[in-house]
Amino acid sequence: MDDTVIEDSLRQKAEQHPQEGFWKAYWRLRNEGRLWNHKRVYRVYKRLGMSLRRKAKKRLPARVKEPLEVPNALNITWSIDFIEDRLENGRKVRCFNVIDDANREMLHVEVDHSLKSQRVIWVLNYLVRKRGKPQRVRMDNGPEFIARIAQTWSEGHMIDFKYIQPGKPTQNAYVERYHGSFRRGVLNAYIFESLEQVREETDKWVHDYNHYRPHESLGNLPPVEYAAKFLRGASPSEELIKEIIT
Repeated sequence: MDDTVIEDSLRQKAEQHPQEGFWKAYWRLRNEGRLWNHKRVYRVYKRLGMSLRRKAKKRLPARVKEPLEVPNALNITWSIDFIEDRLENGRKVRCFNVIDDANREMLHVEVDHSLKSQRVIWVLNYLVRKRGKPQRVRMDNGPEFIARIAQTWSEGHMIDFKYIQPGKPTQNAYVERYHGSFRRGVLNAYIFESLEQVREETDKWVHDYNHYRPHESLGNLPPVEYAAKFLRGASPSEELIKEIIT
């Protein structure tokens, strides 16, 4: 049996997404219409020596009594947090991330050397104008989030700010999981010389993450397609995608 097409397809996915393993590559191909049997694809994958070395699993800390809810519609809960890196010259880079818990879609990534409370509020106002107002926003207890300006904004918009307990990042697990993928796919993948380079690679990666990257928790669909098929409250862009795929 000639597996040349499968070999070429797997090599292409490995080159485009070097930090992703077999199942991500398989579901990317399947979502593109390549309906090969997964056993056959895995056999070729192993023969090509493409397996990623897996780290040993670590035991998770104790879960909180109230588990994270998965909303059944968009714009119910947003999760927000920061992640940091450094440029080649040593200057710090901060990324402010906003994710919709319902479909794990990355709504916005703001990148700069420093991000103060006013900048966080600007991003939230931008997203409210673009997508509508969420019912609640989940965050940690960082100084940017507990500042008076953030509290005043939440009260003025009647949005419930949910603070996680100090030292309990699993209470903000959706955005924390995104951080792991973002760090592997962007921050750890390149040596950046400028903020413009970080922003450019981030925009490309987030577009792929939202529109094409398979998510196990979403039945191996990308967030935007999952929202168009299964969730209420889809935005106009998602409605357009729904028309295309149905």
